[in-house]
Amino acid sequence: MELLDGSDPGAIGGYPLLARLGEGGMGRVYLSRTVSGRPLALKTVRAEFGREPGFEERFAREIRNSDRVRSPWTTAVVDYSPVGQRPQWLATEYVAAPSLAEWVQRYGRLPERSVLALAAELCGALGAVHGTGLAHRDVKPSNVLLGRRSPLLIDFGIARAMEDSRHTRTGGVIGSPGYLAPEQASAGGSGAPADVFSLAAVLVYAATGMGPFSRRDEEVSAAVLLYRIVHEEPILDGVPASLISLLRSCLAKDPQQRPTAGAIGALLERLGGRTGTWPQLLPEALERDIAVREGEAHALVAAPAQLPPVAAASGAAADAPASGGAGTAAPPAIGFLRRRLSGRTAWAIAGTVTASLIATAGTLVLRHLPGDDASGGTPSPSSTVASLPAAWAGTWVGTGPGTPSADGVTQARTNGFAVTLTLHRALRGALAGKQVSHVTEVGTGRELGCTEALRLQEVRRTSMVFEAATNHPTDQSAAVSCPKGNIYVVTMTGRDTLDLGEEGAQSAGAPSTLTRR
Repeated sequence: MELLDGSDPGAIGGYPLLARLGEGGMGRVYLSRTVSGRPLALKTVRAEFGREPGFEERFAREIRNSDRVRSPWTTAVVDYSPVGQRPQWLATEYVAAPSLAEWVQRYGRLPERSVLALAAELCGALGAVHGTGLAHRDVKPSNVLLGRRSPLLIDFGIARAMEDSRHTRTGGVIGSPGYLAPEQASAGGSGAPADVFSLAAVLVYAATGMGPFSRRDEEVSAAVLLYRIVHEEPILDGVPASLISLLRSCLAKDPQQRPTAGAIGALLERLGGRTGTWPQLLPEALERDIAVREGEAHALVAAPAQLPPVAAASGAAADAPASGGAGTAAPPAIGFLRRRLSGRTAWAIAGTVTASLIATAGTLVLRHLPGDDASGGTPSPSSTVASLPAAWAGTWVGTGPGTPSADGVTQARTNGFAVTLTLHRALRGALAGKQVSHVTEVGTGRELGCTEALRLQEVRRTSMVFEAATNHPTDQSAAVSCPKGNIYVVTMTGRDTLDLGEEGAQSAGAPSTLTRR
């Protein structure tokens, strides 16, 4: 991570910017967070693409398409910019892990067993993408994150939209030249076979530290690499013998001769490359790297939640949450963390405090994000406004199952969970209504519910974020703990239905949907 500087806004699309994660051909990537504390990777799109006719519509279409791919190897889309907003951006789940490119540049090639596991996992990723009728089009080392649970393939929504734009404009190509398929290099189009070619090139890089069309200690132009891809055979020196035949078939010049991702996965399994084995094969240095990144992210995501609101930096949306970034004065603790980010020599220090940082951030327990729910809903572009719309005003009710099978010790056993949410028009930052819950304990009949006055904290196109400004037991005589400060994310899924979701402080057994009364 890097410090924010004067060229970085304090927030984009209502999401605070906490640190810079990197910069590439598509734009800058920032660490951000949801209002309830879940870390996000917010990726901006360079202005040159946004100016291309029709790019905004392609961008939104490709993001919707990419959200169809739900798998352990892809990051969920959370939000993206509406048409007309500048800069254009995309917010996804943040994965605290280095890219394959970063890892190899820093530590060198991966061991053979890790390469086999990586190959199996990435075949699973491509299988998930191709199974929806899509192609990634930009598989390269910097788009592979070496996550703790599995590698992840990122960025194909933006990559597809940008590729369409560049083809329309100049007939050119997009992507890292050393990892493009011949048909991409010659601007002849791309699809699933091109992804297979690129995957093989990435695996050669993981195994040898070089792409299959590069030579050690040489610097060549993109034009030379593109020529080699189209006309020369790949260099597989240093590739494990068990993989040479498979990778050579994947690197065939003719797309029709390449195996599918599914066929590659079956071959890999016979070689010992299986999905699910990646976590056991992580190099020790990679585990340390991930732990440090997790610590840094938790520190930056958790710290702003403790601060009073301050004015956002120049260039941020007027009603966006402040980040403590460029143009604002950070408290001493945050200043220390941000200074530490400027040098990797302090990683050992970060590792010692990771546990306490996780404990701080862990006060907000999340399981799903908007746009990543079990129903497979597609995220809508963010559109921040300053008040609760009239359509939300009224009384909303719902009943959940409670927790009848709980152990009665660590979690109360309840046989019903009724919620009444009353909302009225209000400006952002003002009280907008109240939530009353009635929760009955099994056996005793004791009322365990709470009544909360809700402050409107954030407004988006279809979702509202409320904070409990006050909280007390619904039954004043009950000895129930009802802490204030709870965060609730509520999404309108129909004119008369609200989804409480699971982000924030929603309790187990609560209703997932409320209907207008």
